[in-house]
Amino acid sequence: MSYRFAFGRPPAVAARGMVATSQPLASRAGLRMLEQGGNAADAAIAAAAVCCVTEPMSTGIGGDCFALVWRDGRLDAMDAAGPAPGSAAPLTPVAENGPSSVTVPGAVAGWAELAARHGRLGLDACLAAAIDAAEEGFAVAPRTAAIWQRVGGPPELGPAPSVGDLVRLTELGSTLRRIAAEGPDGFYRGPVAAAIASASWLEEDDLAGFAPRWVEPLRLAYRGTEVVELPPPTQGIVALEALGLLERSSPSLASRIRCVKLALEDGLARVRDGADVSGLIDPGYLDRRRSGVDAPVTEPPGGTVYLCAVDEDRMAVSFIQSLYEAFGSGIVAPGTGVALQNRGACFAVSGAVEPGRRPYHTIIPGMLVRDGDLLGPFGVMGGFIQAQAHTQLVSAVVDDGLDPQAALDRPRFRVDGDLVRLEEGLWEREADLEQLGYRTVRETNTFSFGGGQAIFVQGDALIGGSDPRKDGYAAGL
Repeated sequence: MSYRFAFGRPPAVAARGMVATSQPLASRAGLRMLEQGGNAADAAIAAAAVCCVTEPMSTGIGGDCFALVWRDGRLDAMDAAGPAPGSAAPLTPVAENGPSSVTVPGAVAGWAELAARHGRLGLDACLAAAIDAAEEGFAVAPRTAAIWQRVGGPPELGPAPSVGDLVRLTELGSTLRRIAAEGPDGFYRGPVAAAIASASWLEEDDLAGFAPRWVEPLRLAYRGTEVVELPPPTQGIVALEALGLLERSSPSLASRIRCVKLALEDGLARVRDGADVSGLIDPGYLDRRRSGVDAPVTEPPGGTVYLCAVDEDRMAVSFIQSLYEAFGSGIVAPGTGVALQNRGACFAVSGAVEPGRRPYHTIIPGMLVRDGDLLGPFGVMGGFIQAQAHTQLVSAVVDDGLDPQAALDRPRFRVDGDLVRLEEGLWEREADLEQLGYRTVRETNTFSFGGGQAIFVQGDALIGGSDPRKDGYAAGL
């Protein structure tokens, strides 16, 4: 692969290991795990836990997570998304927030499962940096402060801070200490579980009965590079279908938009908990679908964090976790500091809450494989835009030869109903797109275009990038 550098900062380069996150303290925590003899799984868990403290509007232990792990030439896919309460009655209209929007939080169980199956140092060691940040305090970074001030937040977490303010989340720190001491039982059983049940429509049995699952990932070869995504309930198939359609077209901006629109329409119609969506990337279907007529597709916003890590043995972890919308349901379980997700709002895709099942899931970690070897983990956070952004990022890397940082820096589009929102840098393309029948909007809110991370293997080195739309960085050893 040839690399073309961005006008901004160059990509990070390292030999032994690398961590890329949206928060400075999270990147630092991941690197410390590698320095202490941990591997990419330990680094990812440590970084994810710190993000739950330092970026609480986007993620937290009251949310879900997913991971792709490359180890010794094979891929593992972890699904740690929780269901609606098993005893709930079907609910229409679907609650967007509040107690009836809460689904079982899967993140803590996902951390424990990832640590047990792939880690070296243990869950307790991985949580140390997050506990310290919560109890001793952290200085709020600029983009985090901007989002926090824009959305507000639950009063239990205090007033929205300004840049540089020192924030302590002592109740969350105590809950993390309990998890470090007791493992996932410290969250899914006992006083924390009771507090979650008291604040939502979940019952303690819903929490105690949850377990993550290891699943078979979905794969698609795109111009010689294999792209790997998670199956339903995630929208990973949307990114793969869009790329499959794009491979049958020219990789122009207009083609990328059209392929994304077609894939989004299919994903919203077909992605459900446990659904078999492999037919959407069948070559025959893709050949027929490329001549279809795209329809307006409207997707709601959301908040997430994505991070990745690669270690000296070239084990790679692509990891993503979320509360869905800012501060999730708006509910904090009393005395725990746990902000609960509103992932149940995504049952709106199917029209009603399905008891004991999981809704359409926006968050998707990605992995690239070339010639049977690891190219690297990648992902873009930001609610429903993630499949759209995966398509744009992979095309930038594969079609245009951009390095990870340049690919993340590139301006993005976002399909929004019958509009195409253009980030600054694509505004000069308005006339071309409008001649093709697209209605465009010059969007000035960069937060709506997500934020990503990527780490690629290049020979003996690692090349990484971190999205300038977030506060973090990629750093290595």
